[in-house]
Amino acid sequence: MQPVVPSERQLVAAAAAVAVVAAAAVVVVPGALASPTDDGPVRPGPVQLVDVAIAENGVTGETATLTVESRLEHRGPPSPNVTVVVRAVDAGSGLLTTERTVEVGRLTGDRERAVRTNLTVPREGGYRVETTVYVDERRVDAGRRIVQGLSALTPPRAQSTVAFADRGTVPPLSVAVASTGGDRTTLAVTSSLENAGDDPVGDLSVRVVVRQAESNVVAADRTVEAGRVRPGRVGSTAAEVTVPAELNYRVDAVLLRDGVVIDTAATAVNLDPTRTVDADTTEQEVRFEASQFTQGDPGRERDRPRPEATETASGGPGFGALAPLVAALALAALALARSQRGDER
Repeated sequence: MQPVVPSERQLVAAAAAVAVVAAAAVVVVPGALASPTDDGPVRPGPVQLVDVAIAENGVTGETATLTVESRLEHRGPPSPNVTVVVRAVDAGSGLLTTERTVEVGRLTGDRERAVRTNLTVPREGGYRVETTVYVDERRVDAGRRIVQGLSALTPPRAQSTVAFADRGTVPPLSVAVASTGGDRTTLAVTSSLENAGDDPVGDLSVRVVVRQAESNVVAADRTVEAGRVRPGRVGSTAAEVTVPAELNYRVDAVLLRDGVVIDTAATAVNLDPTRTVDADTTEQEVRFEASQFTQGDPGRERDRPRPEATETASGGPGFGALAPLVAALALAALALARSQRGDER
């Protein structure tokens, strides 16, 4: 008996039937043709916060802007919807000062990713900067850094390479007696300014304020232009002020550039030979004469004639000049009465 050989049409029909059955199996039984090593949906790769760096990125008179760089490490399969939240918490009160959210998006590959954001906080005290990482709204890691001493940051308008020089033999302030006359003394206050930068600095001025040491009353106040100071040089400027003599004073100098305070210096002047006042002494119990610090000619009040006082007896008002006359009349009357009595006898 000869074997039955299927025809070409039969083979095609059988192949088509197998394909239909396989397709039906895939629809009816999901995963029927899946790899035996397939564990289901792929999980996102791990994301870790490996470092946080903080840098100053701008200072004003009231605020400081901090740039916070968070470095994320990603490994394995892609991680979608990655978010970084950065907060600044007041280190003293624990209150939230500001918060920023950065949408990082999708992370892929085995690599690190730097995420930067800016936080603007008041320029005072310290802060705790907290960084939290989320993957698909799920918290996966967090870290923190402490920032302190923001009040020491100098705004750009107050930054300068010029300051009062202080090199031992070259004091920031030196005071000399320029002249004396009557009860007034003229002081020459010399300020030494040093430019530690690489460029010349101009538009500088020095304000000199002289206060009486014991009372803290301002005796003189003068501002002089300091001109330009070349790089690496020490310049000087002098201001003459006239104050009452034989008193002790505190001299304060303020270095200004376009009206902004750059630096300060102080010293003491002892014109009273019986007292010594240090530059930091501002109070002392002594007798204070306000007339010494009045405006105008200091000798007018002193040279003006004063009315003489009239002495009167303590017996009563108006009888001081008549008292001797009244006493003489009383004695005469008494003598007359005695003589009349003698005649009658």
